[in-house]
Amino acid sequence: MTPERLARIDLVLTDVDGTLTAQGLLWPPVVPTLAALRQAGVEVVAVTGRSAGWCDHFARQWPLAGVVGEGGAFWFSCHGPEARMVKRFFHTAAERVANAQRLAAVAAEILRHFPGARPASDQPYRLIDYAIDYSEDVGPLPLDEAMAMVQAFRDHGVSASMSGSHVNAWIGDFDKLTMTRDLLTRQFGLDVARDNDRIAYIGDSLNDEPMFAAFANSVGVANVRNFADRLKSLPRFVTLAEGGAGFVEFADRLLAARGHSAP
Repeated sequence: MTPERLARIDLVLTDVDGTLTAQGLLWPPVVPTLAALRQAGVEVVAVTGRSAGWCDHFARQWPLAGVVGEGGAFWFSCHGPEARMVKRFFHTAAERVANAQRLAAVAAEILRHFPGARPASDQPYRLIDYAIDYSEDVGPLPLDEAMAMVQAFRDHGVSASMSGSHVNAWIGDFDKLTMTRDLLTRQFGLDVARDNDRIAYIGDSLNDEPMFAAFANSVGVANVRNFADRLKSLPRFVTLAEGGAGFVEFADRLLAARGHSAP
């Protein structure tokens, strides 16, 4: 990734788990790096499979311009002069309630067939999707078993994908890219096609695939190689380091290209 290419980027979209974290913990240099990017004129938006409850916290207390959460079901932003929370959802409130009931029933059936898996610990804080833990607080279970759960949801007519720790299922024709497009347009006046060279995406797993496909400046932290043989759309660039260290590696190069020092 050349310095010239990096210097054009003024908005970074980033996954959270496995990209800003390492072994489940936020990599310590990540927060000052996020602050340094903002100071250099580069805004950062988190695009994650994490729950609405967690995303509310991320949007309020991390140096972010917004958060797309639950795999693309909504975006939250608490950015701007007044720092007032703005929330937009893919579904109506009534649809969210009905879909949650159906998802819970399907998930209960699937969990009976995969006794090593458990509902994700943040499931009580989710509004749209259902997350099954295969490697965060259980297992880890083999990736083939996690993929079998993804297929089981799809066999029930439910959309599904997986991150490095969860199988996520949802009802609706959306993914991480869907509400990212909406946020970019409404908050920044950006169009993914027109302004592609100004945007970078960095991630690590299967649910990042729509983002890898959409952005020419797509980056995988090194642990994306765990999913390389399962991804149809690969990131264009890969960091040397894994997880949060890989994100900082990318951010440091971006800051240098824009004439700023790493924190």
